[in-house]
Amino acid sequence: MAIQPPHHPIIYLRGYAATMGAIEATVATPYMGFNLGSTKLRQDHSGRIIPFVFESPLVRLMKDEGYTDAFRNGNEPRPGESMPAKSVWIFRYYERSSESLGTGERQRIPGYAAQLRAFILRVRDHVCGDDAAARAAFKVYLVAHSMGGLIARCYLQNICHNGVRDDDGQPVMERNVELGLTNLPVDSLVDKVFTYGTPHNGIDVAGGSVNAPDLGFLDRMHVSNFNRDEMVEYLDLLKPDGKPDPALKGRVNSLGGRFPPERFFCFVGTNHKDYNIARKGIGPLSDGLVLIRNASVDGAPRSYAYRAHSGDYGLVNSEEGYQCLRRFLFGDVRVDIRLFVDEITYPTAIQELIDEDAGKPPDERRTIEASYNFEAAAKVRGAGTVLSERRVSQGSAIRRTHAQIFGPGKSAYLFSGYLMKGARSTSNSDRALAFAIEIGCEVPVFEVDRSFWFDSHFEGGWLLKETVTFHVRPGADKTTVKYGLASEVGVGEANRSPDRTDLPNGGARIEIPIGFKPGAANPPRPGLRGRLVVESSPWNA
Repeated sequence: MAIQPPHHPIIYLRGYAATMGAIEATVATPYMGFNLGSTKLRQDHSGRIIPFVFESPLVRLMKDEGYTDAFRNGNEPRPGESMPAKSVWIFRYYERSSESLGTGERQRIPGYAAQLRAFILRVRDHVCGDDAAARAAFKVYLVAHSMGGLIARCYLQNICHNGVRDDDGQPVMERNVELGLTNLPVDSLVDKVFTYGTPHNGIDVAGGSVNAPDLGFLDRMHVSNFNRDEMVEYLDLLKPDGKPDPALKGRVNSLGGRFPPERFFCFVGTNHKDYNIARKGIGPLSDGLVLIRNASVDGAPRSYAYRAHSGDYGLVNSEEGYQCLRRFLFGDVRVDIRLFVDEITYPTAIQELIDEDAGKPPDERRTIEASYNFEAAAKVRGAGTVLSERRVSQGSAIRRTHAQIFGPGKSAYLFSGYLMKGARSTSNSDRALAFAIEIGCEVPVFEVDRSFWFDSHFEGGWLLKETVTFHVRPGADKTTVKYGLASEVGVGEANRSPDRTDLPNGGARIEIPIGFKPGAANPPRPGLRGRLVVESSPWNA
């Protein structure tokens, strides 16, 4: 059947099942979690709690984009049966490991990745049949939760470049012929990848200080899937001499040049409190299982939500996750936002100490230190939810020292998002694609000579609190952008045209000044002056 981009078949890969009981429970469900929604509780103006129903990613894709699920008459389609391109498929890789449906033996990640190759080829047969043009244009979207994202990466980074190999590293020729892996590297047939809470840099336990161990033959639950020494091998991040690449600095969250990072989106959870299984072992700055710092691919777009790894308040069954998924797959404009800090002022008393020390030798000056918590939240008009959120109150703020954030070229990456004409609010006569960013900077406490300084500072004081509203109007020749600061015109208004630089890809780079004015005679102390730098580019054009 004809494929009309951006509507490619979607393949969902579920996450890790630790025990055989969990595997059996997994294979007993047809959609493996992609059909699970949630009811969020909100409060209206009077404090009355009202429900908010998110039906599930599967149901919403059917409603919003006209997708259908791939099951027919109690099973997957039979050989030769035609399926539409707008279809959702569940990669049921745990069936072979099930005692009831398979051999009862677990496989390693490369084994599951080889199965994924066979599954993608089967989907192509159902969608394209013998139509040569359709087969040449065929692509899929991979949508993965947790370990499913590592299977996707192993497929993209290893199987499509090295083929299937045995334990001694030798090609399994019969299997490679079957999977079309004889003339390497091969086309992965993957257009985009979206991951929920995937431990792209492994899982760290004991409060984030110890990497998941490799227990060898004792590892019956394959915890070593999340060990970086194991990951560097199955993700093919080794140098030709078989040694780890020192340029990676011990991290394994690189795609190794095997897949475009701009087409690989990472949805990151920040709520460790609502994930009961492992929250005591992982702790804050995580989704309860995966640390924030380990949940994204290097160079890939990403956003954040106050959601747990899984469960009733999980990433997959969240409205926030679905909004990011839908916009990444089908959106019209990509937006990347960074914060540049141009000036930070200290409290008057601390500045007096700095001025007093200015004429002294460096070793006689007092040591002045501070760390800053940056928070950012993005909302689109009419969506009723956030697309990305990192807040001090949720324990997920971006923490930077003065040296890390202040200086030429230094910045804090906030998030990436996608605007979508089809999701535009119809209740407003203004047809602009509108979104708002809440930005804040808190300094928990200053330090003078390695002692906390409270003389005239309230702990947790804010240097900046602002909401910036954007109105984006895509045009045939040029996309126009206006913005407004809530401190000047209120939330929702956009009355200014920003400084703009057109980019070669048809996008634009704009800068929004925030904080106190340059050259202010009496700037706030403490205070911050900086710029939000927003880069927009066409998406799915």
